[in-house]
Amino acid sequence: MKIVIGSDHGGFRLKSFLIHALTLKGHEVEDLGTDSSDHAVDYPDFAAAVAHKVVADPTTLGVVICGTGIGASIAANKVAGVRCALVHDGYTARMAREHNDANVLALGGRTTAEEVALDCVVTWLNAIYQGGRHQPRLDKIAALECPLGSAGK
Repeated sequence: MKIVIGSDHGGFRLKSFLIHALTLKGHEVEDLGTDSSDHAVDYPDFAAAVAHKVVADPTTLGVVICGTGIGASIAANKVAGVRCALVHDGYTARMAREHNDANVLALGGRTTAEEVALDCVVTWLNAIYQGGRHQPRLDKIAALECPLGSAGK
């Protein structure tokens, strides 16, 4: 699986851990930054970089990390075509994929233990979107990305 991952300074340590662990599991992981936790950087920059890569290549999934995961998830969701879910455990990670076809996962670098984060990512990667009754909801979400007045046409 190809995964792009990005974080701000608050998510750098968790990002580094996940890159190593996911690479050992055989995944192709591309690091979109930041390169250190030594200086403050802005999470929207890294969340946007991940989001744009995911939208450009639907076979790629993304992971964004900031201190809490909140800001990075909000920023990633501003990119049309991204369905980013902030998750806290394996259950929410699985539901993000099975029910919402999340193509980007958000985690909190300061709020999520490394092993919990790895379980979230692995569970999410292994889950499969169920479609069916969930698809009309995703269609409604996609319609929200349309210019005003063109939703539902």
